[in-house]
Amino acid sequence: MDTTSTSHFLSSNRLTIKGIIVAGLILIMLIPTLFIMNLVSERADRQETVAKEVSAKWATEQTFTGPMLVIPYRESIQSEDGKTTVYKKYAYFLPDQLKINGVLEPEIRHRSIYNIVVYRANMQIEGYFSPIQTEGLQIAKEDLQMHEAFVCIGLNDFRGIEDQLSLSWNDSSHIFNAGMPDDHIIKNGLHTPVALNDNDLAKSNTFKLQLHLRGSENLSFTPVGKTTDVHFTSAWTNPSFDGSFLPVTTPQITEKGFSAEWKVQHLNRNYPQCWKDGNYNIADSRFGITLLQPVDSYSKTMRSVKYAILFIALTFGLYFFLEILQKRTVHPIQYVLVGLALSIFYTLLLSISEYIRFNIAYSIAAAATVALITLYTKSIFHKWKIAILFGVMLTTLYTFIFILLQLQDGALLFGSIGLFIVLAVVMYYSRKINWYI
Repeated sequence: MDTTSTSHFLSSNRLTIKGIIVAGLILIMLIPTLFIMNLVSERADRQETVAKEVSAKWATEQTFTGPMLVIPYRESIQSEDGKTTVYKKYAYFLPDQLKINGVLEPEIRHRSIYNIVVYRANMQIEGYFSPIQTEGLQIAKEDLQMHEAFVCIGLNDFRGIEDQLSLSWNDSSHIFNAGMPDDHIIKNGLHTPVALNDNDLAKSNTFKLQLHLRGSENLSFTPVGKTTDVHFTSAWTNPSFDGSFLPVTTPQITEKGFSAEWKVQHLNRNYPQCWKDGNYNIADSRFGITLLQPVDSYSKTMRSVKYAILFIALTFGLYFFLEILQKRTVHPIQYVLVGLALSIFYTLLLSISEYIRFNIAYSIAAAATVALITLYTKSIFHKWKIAILFGVMLTTLYTFIFILLQLQDGALLFGSIGLFIVLAVVMYYSRKINWYI
């Protein structure tokens, strides 16, 4: 192809060629957004690391299990050669009724630029064990080691125990000790001996204890009672109720805090009220409360970065249309500079939102970006009318994305309708452009 033919081809297809260049620049400008997404993830990981450091010094999330009555017993096994061996085994008994009433007192701990949620839980735990029936377990009464019986409770992190913990068992008081004589069911726990006699087996045994506990973010309970009733109140206004069971009624959540109540029956779980030598995973039935942070700026920033392709494509597209309509050439380097300005918005948003509320940070970053690109557009096209029009378009787009970030379930519907309207507007204003010049 000679020089004349080449020049004619480039001249007659200059819009197509420029469109391909602009499309390529859009794809290239997505590279900085990948680095920004990695930066957001890195900062979020840093926050999680700081939270773990604070929790390690305060106390981690807590799961309360129990109380559980454990009675050792003897089991004789005769071998083929006639030799008899006596083994020490354990029988487990769960309370007929378990009531937990508590108050959750949240606290915000500051570390560097991060806020970490911790709590103090003040719990009143009471209930009773029904008369011990061993016939169903096929244990002879004379094989029971009642003088070695003990009551145990499970906790994730002993550092959270604030006061000496004692158990009121019937009319006597017993001090808990760390560790478990038998850890088949409860791995981390406390126990206290409660020597039993024949009268104790034939009657109901009541218990009561006060637990002042520290923890971080989550507090859970295992429903070991035949009927388990849990009631909690707190001044925290942003709770999440998770685990195997939800509150029996709609939790009362107000500006002053929340109140929630659970009621779990033994038929709702997959382990019995008493057994021997079993190894049930009772932790699977736990439920509880998570203290959520009111605003997670990192998740919102990450969501906003995912819309970067929309910002860059629409901005470059509008520049391309203005270039055609105003008959003024915009250099690819100028496209790149505008794209970098759009990318800097996310780093501004990320850095500012670590110090102030996300919504305010978003407004500051968006205003700075709109002002910068509006002034730069004025310098390219030399018309305030075009620059202001461009600034209004960017402001509308940032407002649209901000609304999407506030929505949860309706984000997809609202976003789809918005994108459809944008495409319709672009198609409308591009219908009279002669793409063959």
